[in-house]
Amino acid sequence: MLTLDKIYHAAFVLKKVARKTDLIKATKLSDHCDLYLKTENLQETGSFKLRGAYYKISQLTDEEKSRGILACSAGNHAQGVAMAATRNGIKSLICMPDGAPISKVEATKQLGAEVRLVKGAYDDAYATALQIQEETGATFIHPFDDPEVIAGQGTIGLEILDELEDPDAVVVPIGGGGLISGVAYAIKHLNPKVKVYGVQAAGAASMVESQKAGEPIMLDRADTFADGIAVKHPGDLTYELVKEYVDEIVTVTEDEISTAILALLEKQKVIAEGAGAVGVAAVLFHKLPVQGKKVVCIVSGGNIDVNILSRVITRGLVTSGRNVSLTLSLADKPGQLQEVADIIAHCGGNVVSVHHDRSDANMSITSCFLKLGLETRDREQIAQIKKELTEAGFHLVSERV
Repeated sequence: MLTLDKIYHAAFVLKKVARKTDLIKATKLSDHCDLYLKTENLQETGSFKLRGAYYKISQLTDEEKSRGILACSAGNHAQGVAMAATRNGIKSLICMPDGAPISKVEATKQLGAEVRLVKGAYDDAYATALQIQEETGATFIHPFDDPEVIAGQGTIGLEILDELEDPDAVVVPIGGGGLISGVAYAIKHLNPKVKVYGVQAAGAASMVESQKAGEPIMLDRADTFADGIAVKHPGDLTYELVKEYVDEIVTVTEDEISTAILALLEKQKVIAEGAGAVGVAAVLFHKLPVQGKKVVCIVSGGNIDVNILSRVITRGLVTSGRNVSLTLSLADKPGQLQEVADIIAHCGGNVVSVHHDRSDANMSITSCFLKLGLETRDREQIAQIKKELTEAGFHLVSERV
């Protein structure tokens, strides 16, 4: 059902709609591989999902279009479907989980779709959409388990091979598997030597667990802030395509995703949502065998809610050793605070908060607790500050990140 000709046809259809996104060299992100970013976060809808949704809708019959369009999505597919439907003069209804970022819900409405929020995760929205389809007969646009949708996403693979000569590996986020299925199919048919690696959030590793089980399975829950890949059950078609064409799948933690988002923002001036940053996280934390290789990470989307972004930045700072809280036990006498501050300044740390506590029942009457919040360069600098404080005779009670 999926062919290389279909992916090339999708590329032709999408010429006037989807941007051929830049492939940029990320010189500041990794020192152990030659890293490139395929910036799908710069699509008009903020993610790659426009490709598959638009191509699928373009292939519908007039009768299918007349029944209206129905879809389910955590946010990015919703925007792609809404835009494609509106441009083709078709009404669309999108079921979205009630935990979807407000920014994605509002963007979907602005693109002309009616939105119905469903309690739970993506899979609950999917179940509701199927029920509505039975009742109304609307044409359902699946977010990943569909040959035309997969072909649309596969155009990214064509672009990567056109933009970069002889890549060694392509790293792709996985939720339901539509993106990696299309990309891997295109790349393996055109240059089978290129490795294709998939990355999932550890809290929503449905494809990883399915491959272990030998069949698509349903997770009890999908627990990750990377809502674009929070899928409890991968597609049946995508499961088979991943099994055949993907070399390896790894997982990354929430802290690792947060660190990758911060690194992309700070070092490359690229805004990525959680799902869009998992590939970079896998490279940064050495989850893949790409040492010395020419590697492309697909930044699949940039639709991150600004409220979540602030929390993610804080988590990324902590994970990378940029923020730390230290509690010291001091003799309650003059000059102690200045001596501590001098040591921290000598090490190059920056004190951002100070709390002087004499009331704790666990301390000596002649002692006090000094709680400090610090901005630091990295974990090595934290270790240096702790070492010099200890050598100066100060007792470190606790460290909290």
